[in-house]
Amino acid sequence: MRRSIVSLGVAAAVVALSACTSTPAAPTSGATSTAAATSTAADYTGITLTMWVDQDRFKAVDAAAKQFTEATHAKVTLVTKDAGKMRDEFTAASDAGTAPDILLGAHDWLGGLLQNGSVSPVPLGDKASAFAKVAVDAFTYGGQTYGVPYAIENIALIRNTKLASSAPATWDDMIAASKDSKVPVALQVSENGDAYHMYPMQTSFGAKVFAQDASGSYTSDIAMGGDPGHKFAEWLGAQGKARNISVSMDGDKAKSAFLNGQTPFYITGPWSIADIKKAGLDISVDPIPSAGGETAAPFSGVQGFYISAKSANPIVAADFLLNYIATDEVQTQLYKVGNRTPALTSAAEKALADDPITKGFAAVAAQAVPMPSIPEMNAVWTYWGKTQVEIISGKATDPAKAWDDMIAAIEKDLKK
Repeated sequence: MRRSIVSLGVAAAVVALSACTSTPAAPTSGATSTAAATSTAADYTGITLTMWVDQDRFKAVDAAAKQFTEATHAKVTLVTKDAGKMRDEFTAASDAGTAPDILLGAHDWLGGLLQNGSVSPVPLGDKASAFAKVAVDAFTYGGQTYGVPYAIENIALIRNTKLASSAPATWDDMIAASKDSKVPVALQVSENGDAYHMYPMQTSFGAKVFAQDASGSYTSDIAMGGDPGHKFAEWLGAQGKARNISVSMDGDKAKSAFLNGQTPFYITGPWSIADIKKAGLDISVDPIPSAGGETAAPFSGVQGFYISAKSANPIVAADFLLNYIATDEVQTQLYKVGNRTPALTSAAEKALADDPITKGFAAVAAQAVPMPSIPEMNAVWTYWGKTQVEIISGKATDPAKAWDDMIAAIEKDLKK
């Protein structure tokens, strides 16, 4: 693992970070705030970084922290947090002035964290080219990067190869291939809806949630209305009526149906792979089949590390992340924990060569789109899932009208 500023570009990135923050504590020697890279690690004696991580990733991050401490004399205190509560707890801690220096989290937290003034930019310098573009894009907002990515995740079609010998080209092909199965496809919906898992089918009708500008950044303009949205809504109603998808199918039932051989097909992400392997199933990871004729593009989620806007040592935090976390060694260890494709290209290449399952998810990731991290996304989820449930269940007898009503409700909220 490298123990020095890796290049002039990364050194410059650390300088840029110091310019974005207020009164950071300076290193005692070998200062990383100079534009010249050094051949030896900086001396951060007397500086302590606090970092929040979840229990699953503690071991990999702890190993990097120990190497950082050995090289620079800075202390790194790791605090384990519940992943599901971490964002809200971090926001509250930021408001109270007790936030950690570094937070592990998802890229789609970014909009809310920026609204609250909780995180600082993390310029990647020439290190940016070492990451997958989608990973850097996901942590970019207003032309600045706000995180150091470590993993990319997305859903795909998991196929039990003993029950289905080939990948279906279309949704209808998939339903036909499972006609003798108890469950057509294990796709979680639940009584609250699940627009995330349903999104690739929606995009196959051309109904993207938000419009994007020329740079690819999301705008606040809802883009899933009109004819594409109507066609998707009508398809949802037809699939519900045919019992190909059901609101009674929650995440646990979907997994159980696949593990028990009740269906050849399961639309899920890498978080389900450990249980599938434990069950001893022979699987293939395939693209999600199109329902509407266009590419079925799921959301991609990127995991990474944020630096708190309240950190007293953002330069030191950036050094740690860029030179000790963004390495093949650490990103490979993090990959082994969660089966997510490494964001660092060199680590990803090794993972893809060694694991056909990761290779399958990565192939689907090439078709995926980053989940919007803009604050406006918070106004979408509840209406979106609720409307899909009403259409699938048949409660909404006019799917197109229900979809239009949903769009109107979301746009009304966005104007508040």
